[in-house]
Amino acid sequence: MEPRDLWVRFETYHDVTYFSPESRAVTDALGCKGGWMGYFGQRAAPLGAASPEVVTAAFFSFHPRMVARALPDAWDVASPARFLEARLEGVDRALRRMLASLDVAEAAELAGEAAEAVPLAGRVLGAANRVLPVPDEPHLALWQACTTLRESRGDGHIGALVAADLGPCETLVLFSADKDLDPAYMRTARGWSEEEWREAEAALVERGLFDGGLTPAGRALREDVERRTDEAATRPWDVLGAAGTARFAELMTPIALRLGRLNEAMRTNPMAIDPVAQLPG
Repeated sequence: MEPRDLWVRFETYHDVTYFSPESRAVTDALGCKGGWMGYFGQRAAPLGAASPEVVTAAFFSFHPRMVARALPDAWDVASPARFLEARLEGVDRALRRMLASLDVAEAAELAGEAAEAVPLAGRVLGAANRVLPVPDEPHLALWQACTTLRESRGDGHIGALVAADLGPCETLVLFSADKDLDPAYMRTARGWSEEEWREAEAALVERGLFDGGLTPAGRALREDVERRTDEAATRPWDVLGAAGTARFAELMTPIALRLGRLNEAMRTNPMAIDPVAQLPG
């Protein structure tokens, strides 16, 4: 089982945080001015009242001005501790609706064991989430573990992108071309202007990575980044062991498929994730 195959499963579970009407309703009730303030407040909350510069660095792909529209104002709306509570409230409501009585206790136990093995060094978001208290309810304990695994993998992915000398907008150009995502959608989702997108394309053309689509060198670089991301994400699964990892994947497949079918808010997403198309069953 490749780490990226596991990612589809735990990413889908984590993403109800941002892609569900229940989560949006909770942050709206807090007083957030739009969905993006809720997003940045919830995702950045494990870091404390972090500055927009710190969050821009940790999240990587967002334009600094997009982050600055939400932070630090979000910390005037609610404290980071309250945002941590709010994200669990939204996740709880969303998962209760979509999963109903589905038993996730065994998956939560396995995911928790894997999450405990997430390395801390160089994994800012992964570490910040790993040290949070684990909720008592299995569906929320599973969400917390999936979130830690997801953010730790993301930290490693950013390391691979930095090593490849790719800037945020350049990364999005290559990713969009690779996954056949609408550039206009990605610009809106991450706050980049058309001019900035064109500048990123030009820089990639100069490097021989892009010519309106991925060049062979561009595709090779994308594959290398994903390979390095996978390699940096293996430790939790090595600790869990082959049998435990296979069992986790088996348990998470129907869960992710159910979420993929029922979570209308996630039909289109910047991660190009589609569990119904990408998972067996």
